[in-house]
Amino acid sequence: MLIYHGSDHIIEHPVYKGGKRNNDYGYGFYTTQDLELAKEWACSKNQDGYANIYEVDLDTLRILNLNSPKYSILNWLALLTKYRTYWQNGSISEDAKTYLQQNFFIDPEPYDVIIGYRADDSYFSFAQDFVAGTISLAKLTEAMHLGKLGEQIVFKSQKAFSHLKFIGAEDAVASIYFKKKDDRDKAARQAYRQTRSSSDSIDALFILDIMRENIKNDDPRIR
Repeated sequence: MLIYHGSDHIIEHPVYKGGKRNNDYGYGFYTTQDLELAKEWACSKNQDGYANIYEVDLDTLRILNLNSPKYSILNWLALLTKYRTYWQNGSISEDAKTYLQQNFFIDPEPYDVIIGYRADDSYFSFAQDFVAGTISLAKLTEAMHLGKLGEQIVFKSQKAFSHLKFIGAEDAVASIYFKKKDDRDKAARQAYRQTRSSSDSIDALFILDIMRENIKNDDPRIR
């Protein structure tokens, strides 16, 4: 399969643990199967960049697919609270982060590759609202599909890095792709405001409900 990594420079040889620990899933090489999305990520600072292209075979790699039916959005969120910074202090956020990590965290160490959502700025703010107790699980789940976010494929282990074969790179022009990224973010935030203002059902679960009722990973109510 072909995958793409958006960057401000060409990366022929990705470096194991060469990125930042406070990315969505910790250290890793973050890619997508969507070329256009990679170009948006490449221009995230309104500067020209590149969509680096790689060929990879995942068949012999151990894959954690957070979007598979056996996992819920809370598994994704537990990883996010572990590695991403800038969460709210006070309120119930600290207790919520602890609960999520104790009950829904999946240790990424045994895996070569993680597949899951990418927490762009708008999506990270949606996740923050849920952890702070201001939106329900149903609304968080709906919000994650706003703006056509898509999946990211993250290479975590040295074995996974050895499977990456650089093919080339395509230019990403900021005047085109920064605007696309900005438009996507604005559309997601506008749709989220409409979702947030709608009424929840009486059975809607908030993070306080999940903690009070000691809801675990196998509870059908979080699917």
